[in-house]
Amino acid sequence: MRAGLVQLTASDDPLGNLPATEALLREAAAGGAELVLTPEVTNIVSSSRARQQEVLCLEADDPTLARLRELAGELGIWLLIGSLALRTGDADGRFANRSFLVGPDGGIRARYDKIHMFDVALEGGESYRESVGYRPGSALACPETPWGLLGMTVCYDLRFPALYRALAQAGARLLTVPSAFTVPTGRAHWEVLLRARAIETGCFVLAPAQCGEHPGGGAKPRRTWGHSLAVAPWGEVLADGGERPGVTLLDLDLSEVDRARARVPSLQHDRPFGAGTT
Repeated sequence: MRAGLVQLTASDDPLGNLPATEALLREAAAGGAELVLTPEVTNIVSSSRARQQEVLCLEADDPTLARLRELAGELGIWLLIGSLALRTGDADGRFANRSFLVGPDGGIRARYDKIHMFDVALEGGESYRESVGYRPGSALACPETPWGLLGMTVCYDLRFPALYRALAQAGARLLTVPSAFTVPTGRAHWEVLLRARAIETGCFVLAPAQCGEHPGGGAKPRRTWGHSLAVAPWGEVLADGGERPGVTLLDLDLSEVDRARARVPSLQHDRPFGAGTT
């Protein structure tokens, strides 16, 4: 199968982001991609809750989702919309960070709400409290595709290996990790964590990313790491999207999943354990 990883530098204007996203989807499809993947928060990168309140929509009304579904149908591709920031109607006003798998007919085949919230304080004054603005999800998503089951995750989920093991043991052969990684954590951890998740599960890992300095979003523009990666089940990095917006195309041999799992069948070797004693 041929996959296309779309790397974006989204602003805080969802409608303004659509033309660039559409152009890259068309480029990926023209290059023969059967599965195209976009990053986390494809529709908006903003740390301003006021701006999010102003422009975000419910799923049923979201123009990015509607247009990308149309494009998937027009281009005849499977599309993993890495995630969209969406209103929820929740009483506390929190949003959803929701990933979508769209079929080549434009229909939504699966939804996944990001489970783990990025609540961290980094060196240099960067601080994130995702749980203030977004409500966490609570359910796995592992939909069927022509290439087998696909396990859906988003960004900070990457640091919780039990989630990926659960998806692999549920039958996933492809794992998606659309992201908007910070520069410090991206430089230090992005590649090694993605390679670890691939090795632990014997899955292909596909991780489209946001990159660069994002227009809007407050007095201090946000910067993201980029380097969209594809990793093979044995842990080799197959492609790196670098630091600029664009499309990375690659061909995947799904039989590599079976070969990797036959060489080290660790998914079958779980053992129960309890608390240790001193």
